[in-house]
Amino acid sequence: MQIDLFYIKKRLSEEFNIFDFYSDMEKNNVLLSFKGAINDDLVAAIIELIEKKLELKSESTKIKKKVFNILVECLQNLYHHNAEFNEKNDEDMAVVVMIAKNIEGYSIVTGNLIDDVKVDSFKSKLEEINSLDKKELKQLYKTVLTEGKFSEAGGAGLGLIDIGRKSGEPLEYGFIPFNDSYSFFSLNVKINQ
Repeated sequence: MQIDLFYIKKRLSEEFNIFDFYSDMEKNNVLLSFKGAINDDLVAAIIELIEKKLELKSESTKIKKKVFNILVECLQNLYHHNAEFNEKNDEDMAVVVMIAKNIEGYSIVTGNLIDDVKVDSFKSKLEEINSLDKKELKQLYKTVLTEGKFSEAGGAGLGLIDIGRKSGEPLEYGFIPFNDSYSFFSLNVKINQ
């Protein structure tokens, strides 16, 4: 099942122009933009590529570590959801990963399909994470780590808490209905300098 990422772009204009798209990416300092199936090799390649790009930008060790750690968590979440989707549908799901540098710092944007049955609980987890301060997130992380009460399936809970903790910013997210069974989940994680 493929995600048509150009749907919004096509709705805004009659014709897609690759030069405009490339210019927008350059203007917005996009370090990486990917859409497709995710696997172990791809995860390793993305991590290596971003590591090298951060070195070229001469970022502080603290920022590099934050971006790297959050990226790894985001990619693990995508990988987990892809495996789950593949098991149910016998095909790989297309995911979206984009990393951009902006004035405030970095944004890591991911997108994947999520079973509609899970949307409400996922929203609740995200709202809870966004409602907590740094100290409360740290305590929730410890509680989930020791008691495992946040997520029934063992996925999505601890990783998202960790992303919220490391980012220090509210997690921006959205759910767009995709078909009768799935919604497209997007997550934007901001890492301020």
